[in-house]
Parts: sequence; structure tokens; C-alpha cells
Amino acid sequence: MENFKEIINFIAAPQIMFTALLAVFFFIFPPTDWLYSINRKLGLHKLWTKGGGIFLLVVTLGFFIFGLTDENFRLIVTKADNVPIVGLLFLVIFLLWLCLFQAENNDKRIAEGKGPMEAEDAKEKVLVWPDLVYIELIALVIVSALTLIWAISLPAPLEGPANPTVSPNPSKAPWYFLGLQEMLVYFDPWIAGVLFPTVIIIGFMAIPFIDNNPKGSGYYTFKERKMAISIFLFLWLLLWLFLIMTGTFLRGPNWNFFGPFEYWDIHKVEVLTNINLSELVYMIWQNKALPDNIFIREMYGFAALGIYFGLLPLILAKTVFRKVYDSLGPFRYSVFIVLLLLAVSLPIKMFLRWGFNIKYIVAIPEFFLNI
Repeated sequence: MENFKEIINFIAAPQIMFTALLAVFFFIFPPTDWLYSINRKLGLHKLWTKGGGIFLLVVTLGFFIFGLTDENFRLIVTKADNVPIVGLLFLVIFLLWLCLFQAENNDKRIAEGKGPMEAEDAKEKVLVWPDLVYIELIALVIVSALTLIWAISLPAPLEGPANPTVSPNPSKAPWYFLGLQEMLVYFDPWIAGVLFPTVIIIGFMAIPFIDNNPKGSGYYTFKERKMAISIFLFLWLLLWLFLIMTGTFLRGPNWNFFGPFEYWDIHKVEVLTNINLSELVYMIWQNKALPDNIFIREMYGFAALGIYFGLLPLILAKTVFRKVYDSLGPFRYSVFIVLLLLAVSLPIKMFLRWGFNIKYIVAIPEFFLNI
């Protein structure tokens, strides 16, 4: 049993877990027709249809029940602050299965020449009174009862009076900010704490103007909106929720990584040598000192950013996102691709940190500009 726990601790390392999830994600949620056909041939779509999602939910529940037998696991997941995140995990699995299950049924109906199920339901009129009011009343009673039971059985996570001389270790933000706190590991504070939240808000505001495809409006479907749904699930599941789960369950004292069955040792020391891209090029590859001129010193970083934000969008417009460019036009495509590349920069920085210990692509501490 201990060997099994060690294996889980090894797999739970974010660089391994994230790489594995990234490798299979777009086969499970295929954004293109080619990947969609592979998904069907491998039967991966059954993961979210019929009993596949319920099976995944049962497996997750079984893992948590098994984990509760371990003291270290139990201390983390039963902490009052973390209990809602455990519930969030199960709700995400169930609701994602439910949505994709309905989308799969609608895709079959549309392929057969029928309309989506929501169109059939719309033909049936439901009165506000008493039907809707009764449903809302029952939901109100159930939620109130659950909230009352929760408040009685789970003590509030209150601590002692604030002491400016003593800081909690680890010091964590509320769960809805844990994703931003985790991004501080990979980005400068002005990027993780200011730029990215602003980009997220602008991205949400821009969705109605960028995505004008009428398909999937008012009904569940995946086949008709493969790319849009895949990109959304990538940003939501593989980036945002992954960062929240990592910050909640795997970040311990001194913000070190700990496996789910590993003791949070406050004295744990990890060897961590982070270097900037300019230091890697000049000091390690060329074996010489850094140039004094900022532009010469950081020219490789500026060149990488220029290729990433300047040349790559043009290449994608002619290849992978050719249809997207044709449907959106130059301006809306530019907004779309810049937002997408900013989001993808997060996993890129994660892999650069994990694989090459690269902290910043461009490092200009003289002007507090680090990218």
C-alpha cells in the first residue's frame, strides 16, 4: 500500500501530471475534425457518454475514500478551507459529464435530421405558478438545509487575532485567488497580478464580439462547436482549475510541492536554481559575462517574444486557424489570437521553469520589467 502511495505522490508532481493531461486533453476534447475522428475511433467520447462519466466520478470518490485512510491526506482534504474545493472537484466532473452527455445526444439527433432536444422541450409550456415556483421553493429548502447542516458539522476556519510578526506557512490566498497566486511562481507580479486578471476580464467581454457562430445557441452540442468548446475547456480545466487544485492540495510550507500522501515537512528544502534566458545564452552556452547594454543583453528574449506574438499569429492564420481567420476577419482574429497566445504563455512558462529552470524570457530589473 505504501508503494502505491509513493507512485501517486510521484505522478502528482505538477510537471508530470500537467504533461500527461496536456498530452491527452485534445484527444478527449478534439478541436479539429481530424482529432474528432480519432476520438471516435478510440472510443474516447464514451468517457463522457453513457456510464463513462459516472464511472469516472465513482473512481474519484473511491480514491478520496481510500485517501482518507492516510493521515496526511486526511489533514489536507478535511481542512475547513479545503472542503469546498473537494466538493468543487466532484461537481465539475458531474456537471461536465452531464453537459457533454446531452451534447452527444443532440449531435446524434442532428445527424439523423432531427432537432436538438431543447427544441422539443421548448414546445412544452410550463407555467410560472405553480410549476416553476414549486421547483424554486424545493431548491430553496434543500439548499437551506444543506447550508445549516454544513454550518453545524464543519467548524468555521477562524484563527487567532492577526499577528504581524507571525505569518502562516504556507500563506495562501482564498481559493478563487489561488490560481493567480500560483501564477506568481512563473511570472513577475505585475503580469500575474495585474496584466493577466485584466486580460481575463477583457477576454470575457470580447467573447460575444469574437464568437458570432449561431450554432450551439440555446442547446448543447459539441460537434458543431468543437474548437470553441475545446479552447474554453482547455483554459478552464487545464489551466485555471489545475492551478487552483495545485495551490490547494499540493502546495505546502515554503510553497514547495508535496504529494497527496506526503507529510508537509516545514524543513523540506528543494534545490532550485532559476536563471534568465539571457544568462542561459551568455553565461552558460557562450561562457562569457552578460553585456552591459540592456538591448544586446536581452535581444534573444525580445526576438523570442517578437516571433511568438508577431510571426506565430501569421503562421497560425495560414495553417491551424485558417478557417477561424476566414470567419473572423483580420481585426477580430488579431484580438482572438493575442488573447489565446497570452493564455498559452502560462503553460510555456511552466515547462520552461520545470525543464530548464528559466525564470524570465526578458529580465530588465533596472526598470522593473521582467517577462
